[in-house]
Amino acid sequence: MISVESLRVEFGAKPLFVDASFVVNDRDRIALVGKNGAGKSTLLKILCGLQQPTGGVVSVPNDTTVGYLPQVMVLQDGTTVREEARKAFADLTKLKERIDRMNQQLAERTDYESADYMALVEKFTQEHERYMLMGAENYEAEMERTLTGLGFVRTDFDRPTSEFSGGWRMRIELAKILLQKPDVLLLDEPTNHLDIESIQWLEQFLAQSAKAVVLVSHDRAFINNVSNRTLEISCGRIVDYKVKYDEYVTLRQERREQQLRAYENQQKEIAEIRQFIETFRYKPTKSNQVQSRIKMLEKIVPIEVDEVDNSAMHLKFPPCLRSGDYPVICEDVAKSYGDHTVFSGVNLTIKRGEKVAFVGRNGEGKSTLVKCIMGEIPFDGNLKVGHNIQIGYFAQNQAQLLDESLTVFQTIDYVAKGEIRLRINDILGAFMFGGEASEKKVKVLSGGERSRLAMIRLLLEPVNLLILDEPTNHLDMASKDVLKEAIRAFDGTAIVVSHDREFLDGLVTKVYEFGGGKMKEHLGGIYDFLQSKKITELSQLQSSLGTQSSPKAQSAPKAPSSQNYAERKEQQKRVRKAEKAVEEAERKISDMERRLKELDELLMKPENDSNMEFFTEYTSTKKALDAEVERWEQLSDELEQLSI
Repeated sequence: MISVESLRVEFGAKPLFVDASFVVNDRDRIALVGKNGAGKSTLLKILCGLQQPTGGVVSVPNDTTVGYLPQVMVLQDGTTVREEARKAFADLTKLKERIDRMNQQLAERTDYESADYMALVEKFTQEHERYMLMGAENYEAEMERTLTGLGFVRTDFDRPTSEFSGGWRMRIELAKILLQKPDVLLLDEPTNHLDIESIQWLEQFLAQSAKAVVLVSHDRAFINNVSNRTLEISCGRIVDYKVKYDEYVTLRQERREQQLRAYENQQKEIAEIRQFIETFRYKPTKSNQVQSRIKMLEKIVPIEVDEVDNSAMHLKFPPCLRSGDYPVICEDVAKSYGDHTVFSGVNLTIKRGEKVAFVGRNGEGKSTLVKCIMGEIPFDGNLKVGHNIQIGYFAQNQAQLLDESLTVFQTIDYVAKGEIRLRINDILGAFMFGGEASEKKVKVLSGGERSRLAMIRLLLEPVNLLILDEPTNHLDMASKDVLKEAIRAFDGTAIVVSHDREFLDGLVTKVYEFGGGKMKEHLGGIYDFLQSKKITELSQLQSSLGTQSSPKAQSAPKAPSSQNYAERKEQQKRVRKAEKAVEEAERKISDMERRLKELDELLMKPENDSNMEFFTEYTSTKKALDAEVERWEQLSDELEQLSI
């Protein structure tokens, strides 16, 4: 399908890779691996034609279609989810229009015996058969299956894309690419914005429906389940392993051990030759042998040993105060927004030192319960945070609170204490801030880089209760290993909200499952949990929580056609009230965002460095903004349900 010959890519003095040759065949499931900066994303861009190599040839047949999902892309607004997904069938729509035009011509013309008419009939027949072979009659159902598989519900389909976060809009783009059914799928970190259920759905789709796949991912379980071949970028070369990721790891270790043995033998041989040359250089009787040895030395091709990511290191949280025996106790905790119940009847007891996971579909209340524990939002029921608890909290918005005027190194230097300050560069390297990257200003960092920097800060703070909300989204495998080992060795208690099965495996000893407005406790690790559910897809989690329908389903009104006049008037009144509440929430959000911008500008001025009043107002306004955004989301959901 795609042939790569003698590829060479250079951005500086040292090339990314040279003389790279391989072929992407039909049904290949290729995991593209290598340390950060090795050129994985660059190679994907070259394969899809977005970037030109320095040298070599990339051959893509004219009839081969390529679909490419980058890590970051420009997202379009102004359409609904359904309309945006339909763009995947643009070619099908154009074909349908051509068929309709030909059908119209056939109906209007009367020269049935002419050659032109017969040619039109033949053309119409061919195009119509092609249209049917492309699945024309089923594309709407296929579109809905794909969107549902990626986590959308049917009530989302007619919502404007502008109402969704960047992560959810990336899912729409992924859906469009999958629906186009390209011959080759190029996916760069496709799981970053997916929950466990959606990742498993994507795994199944790629295994059963995709033709050829080349993917970059830091989700070890995902690439192992999908791949049947591994391409590694190492030492400026591309090494092809005809096995899936787990087997590649074993083969790579064996390969490196062989290289090391060969390298050591070569170094021993070189040392012996040099010793001979030095010993007999000035003896006339040995001059011919010396010259022979010198030529031999010049001809030796140095054996290279595959790179090892030295960023893998051991890191421990600093010592912390001993907390009470039970850091978190919930008794009949419930949270609602108006008529919408996020969850109710939550009972849990987390003991000191336990590592637990919160899992479930997005929007089922995992992060909401975390906010209840943090004291950020009100709730019903009893929730006790234990004695001497010092909470370290990581969420994606933590990255927004970093000081943009500092460099990466200064950000960490200010929080590091004791001997750890001598290892700041090693720590930064482990989280992909090695070399010149440590001197970057925070203000020029991407969202993912800021998240990693916020994670490093958390690792250096003395806390005894860790709460991590999707901590691995922007970490590579080596960095995830560093974080996982640090949490495992952590003396305190940890609550991890994550969709990364590999990260949770061997880390947590208890799983709390959220769904259908309820929470259920499962003893054991993440794979024990999946096995106990007797499922291969987490889409069945909802039914496992009982027969009670979701709060949304319970509150859904009957269709207006079955209502009498008085009921319709009452329904319209509720809709108007909900619309007014949404508009009021939007106004408050706009005002608070404007005030935060003003405060940000004030705090940037040197004369306001010690003005605690501005700082206090900024913090309280930020907290209020987060709460109002969450309230707006719930109000919008209620309005949507009322409008059905």
